Amino acid sequence: MRNMTPRVSRLAGITTLVVAAAFTGTGTALAHGSAASAVDQKVDGVMVVAGNSCSWTNASTSALPPNALTVDRTTINAPGGNLACGGGIAATLNNNPAFTFDAAAGTARTDLIDITGRQSFISCRYKATGIVWDRDATSGKYVNRAFTAAKTSGSFLCPGSVTTPAGDASMLFH
Repeated sequence: MRNMTPRVSRLAGITTLVVAAAFTGTGTALAHGSAASAVDQKVDGVMVVAGNSCSWTNASTSALPPNALTVDRTTINAPGGNLACGGGIAATLNNNPAFTFDAAAGTARTDLIDITGRQSFISCRYKATGIVWDRDATSGKYVNRAFTAAKTSGSFLCPGSVTTPAGDASMLFH
């Protein structure tokens, strides 16, 4: 029988990548005046784990920071969005994450990230709640603090939870 350890290790890295990529990525948030048009209500995200990355650009948001907002998953997921991952990974965001901002503290919070990752025939679904992001004073990016996502469904090969280290995800609002 073939040794499954490398595949399971790779799967753990993939699921971490997928969870982090959802809003789980390195990010920048730029606050604009309330007079900004809906065209400007966008967010880009990037996530790198174990040499693989997931990213998207120009996903639609319901407002601009520091106002509370939601991100429209249909503008991240294909075919309406351009979420793409390296390493043979496919990801789908299953919810519209809500962000709240504390401008004075330089933080943001995400209520829930619900994401499914797939590689080959293996599918894993994870949820993370209460994710905290810190604004980088120089770049304006919102960068994640470490968090753990729990498996909610998927193959027995999927780890029961995955942890995303601080700084492995970011968001850029524009």
